[in-house]
Amino acid sequence: MILLARHGETDYNLPPARVQGRRDVPLNDHGRAQARELAHAAAGEGLRTIWSSHLSRARETAGIVAEELGLEVRVDERLAESDRGEWEGRLLDEIARDEPELWDAWRRAGAEFRFPGGESLAEHLARVTAALHDIAAGELPGLAVCHGGTIRCAFARTDPRGLDAFHELEVPHAQIMRLP
Repeated sequence: MILLARHGETDYNLPPARVQGRRDVPLNDHGRAQARELAHAAAGEGLRTIWSSHLSRARETAGIVAEELGLEVRVDERLAESDRGEWEGRLLDEIARDEPELWDAWRRAGAEFRFPGGESLAEHLARVTAALHDIAAGELPGLAVCHGGTIRCAFARTDPRGLDAFHELEVPHAQIMRLP
């Protein structure tokens, strides 16, 4: 069984929210507290492996869990958030106001959507699928600490609507989510 968890909170997650994407934004103090709560929740799962995106917000969250459980973190860049190109660092409200057609396309998601100057959702889905395949071939149960978009892609793999269902899944910070 593979469990997924989004990293703890960062300042970019606070209102007014900004696009993080591949920017290496660290956890804030609340995010570290969330990671400690995740460690306590994960303690009863019998985890044998912990995986993480290479971005520091995920690595620090995974590190807190791993330390609590006496495990090592395995880093896999394929678990990173999508490359959101020109949107990274920008306020969500600003993008919606300044680029309404592209923002609407993003809110519809789907395999064809590509961030301006960045990655398509289909590309993100392909690398997440490959990472999960490799995780599943190893010691289980495992926990992959990653990002909201990465988790949405993981769940889209099993949804008959695929990436068209991308925005329907709520992905809270530092909570265990079980893949179907």
